[in-house]
Amino acid sequence: MKGASLTGALFVFQACYGMPQTPLMAEGGEAPMTFTLVSHKTGEPLEGIRIKGGPWQQDMGREDVLGITDANGRCRVGIPYYRNLEGPFVRFEDPQGAFVVKDTTLADLRDREIVVKLDSVQ
Repeated sequence: MKGASLTGALFVFQACYGMPQTPLMAEGGEAPMTFTLVSHKTGEPLEGIRIKGGPWQQDMGREDVLGITDANGRCRVGIPYYRNLEGPFVRFEDPQGAFVVKDTTLADLRDREIVVKLDSVQ
């Protein structure tokens, strides 16, 4: 009878709280983020903006691209990081060069949508 009670209690716990998840802040993990890139001047979404980044500042300049924005200016990426570093670092760049490259460091790694406004070159 005790076995059935424990099993029932575990079933109720899992039904209410779900399966245990891997902690977001695990060493060498990825922070899932959704970015929407828009023009600072017009507010229109920017398609084709490259998102680069990683746990070190030099990761922003690498050729590896974490994601590229769609027609709605949105892109969901997993940004690699380590807890003991100040990053992660992220770069937003337009391959056509119409918008100024923007670099930033993410301090808050909650999974949410972040709107980034890029200034045009002219």
